[in-house]
Amino acid sequence: MARQAKGKKSLNTRQVRDAEATQAVILAAAQEEFAKHGLTAARTEAIAAKTGVAKSMIYYYFQDKEGLYQAVLERSHSDLLQTTQQLDLDDLSPEVALETFLVALLDCVSRNPNLPLIMFHEAVQNQGQYYKHSSSLSIDKILVKILERGVATGIFRKLDPLQSAINIMGTCLFYFIGIGNAQHYPQDKRLLSAVMLEQHSQEAIALILAGVQNTQ
Repeated sequence: MARQAKGKKSLNTRQVRDAEATQAVILAAAQEEFAKHGLTAARTEAIAAKTGVAKSMIYYYFQDKEGLYQAVLERSHSDLLQTTQQLDLDDLSPEVALETFLVALLDCVSRNPNLPLIMFHEAVQNQGQYYKHSSSLSIDKILVKILERGVATGIFRKLDPLQSAINIMGTCLFYFIGIGNAQHYPQDKRLLSAVMLEQHSQEAIALILAGVQNTQ
């Protein structure tokens, strides 16, 4: 009896692992599909063909295309959200907190360049309908809070935290959104290479920190 129970537990554990692995494969392929086409034009048939997972199985795990899309949004932001929550930014000076946040943000999108593209399609196609239900808002609030602290302490110039947060995110993320156009200008450079991504991070952080400084 004990042996049967152990065998059943082992089978259940393997089934859970197989299910998690299958969902991870689906989400990875879906992320690429949504980055290229957004929710509106993305096709679950294309995701199924790329993964070898039946369309019915995709719906079994995620219910429908919208459910899959929401899961991709959460997965895309989970790395950054978890990282920023572990940084203890409230214990740092506003300037150090901002730089630390930017390093984490740029590291995340450099490893996942599909994220800015998904956010672009979300804004254009859906007017942020799904964005407002994702953990993305928590990330935005973290940045706004840092800017508010900087202004309150006089370390940052007098600025509007929300407006500045929007501009900061644009400075960091447009590099990835506009890469289809930008890649035709520097013919000898690979814009998503490790070297170019590091240069982008350094330039973006330097520009942002200089822009918020109180020079008086």
